[in-house]
Amino acid sequence: MIETTATLGLGEPALHDVLRAASRAPSLHNTQPWSFRVSEHAIELWADRTRQLRVADPSGRELRIACGAALLNLRLALLGQGVKPLVSVLPDPTQPDLVAIVRRGGTRRATPAQRRLLEAIPRRHTNRTPFTDGAIASAALHDLRRAALDEGAWLHLVTDPAQRTELSDLARHAHEVQVSDPAFAAELERWTGHDEPRSDGVPAASGGPLPRPNSVWVMRDFTRGNGRPDPGFEADPIIAVLTAHSDGPHEEVRAGEALEQVLLTATTHGLSASFLSQLVEVPDARQSLRRMLGGFRPPLVVLRLGHGWPVPTTPRRPYPDLVHTVH
Repeated sequence: MIETTATLGLGEPALHDVLRAASRAPSLHNTQPWSFRVSEHAIELWADRTRQLRVADPSGRELRIACGAALLNLRLALLGQGVKPLVSVLPDPTQPDLVAIVRRGGTRRATPAQRRLLEAIPRRHTNRTPFTDGAIASAALHDLRRAALDEGAWLHLVTDPAQRTELSDLARHAHEVQVSDPAFAAELERWTGHDEPRSDGVPAASGGPLPRPNSVWVMRDFTRGNGRPDPGFEADPIIAVLTAHSDGPHEEVRAGEALEQVLLTATTHGLSASFLSQLVEVPDARQSLRRMLGGFRPPLVVLRLGHGWPVPTTPRRPYPDLVHTVH
């Protein structure tokens, strides 16, 4: 346990629960690129640049989105402890890796809706396996859109057949660009498909099946070529694009909060999600996607959504590695 005075009025066990909940956020290849500094009056969320994927994410955009997702979990967990979080995002221009400072803004209990999201945090997992072909209820899709709006983002559901065909072609082009780059392939191998005990990355057991060469939506291999054969992915998944008002670090952090709100809402509806990250990582594919959606709002995350089966969890870094105490 980390020895510290009470933080935001929380004792050590409660603080542990809050920061463990924050660390359950999704991140590219499960890099978990964050750390926390705690003092009596604040919790600071920092981006950990040693965990940035320099090939797939050279600008740090996906790193900041991941930190935003951790911030959303942190906010929910504090409400679960009766603490109203007072959040300052990117508060110091001289410290760009200081993502947020969270202080105590008084006392507030989680609403029933926030409590459901909080309870979904340990159940939310990226699901890289095939989904069923069952339809998603319209009420669930409405709630997913509302979840994004509540955090200042927009979730665009790609339903037009022509757009879906164009998006699939873009995804395949972006995938081919990435896998033809030896540096990208080496970075992917460093972080995924491992069998050895690790507290980060995507283990082979969580990597899903080996994609077929002609797969329409699921293309990235997280198993180093050792996955079981693809039994056939669903023919018509829901494809959703999360967009922000503009580009930039502040919007990326906010988009991460929106992303986690969407993913937790999906979890409460019994839905699974995985990512089509190549569409936002390859610059020309991202620009084409932006034009396809009207050209005004930058796309930051592309999701595949559906009804999935339970999957193994990915590991998380030990609590002492995440937390630093400021006296």
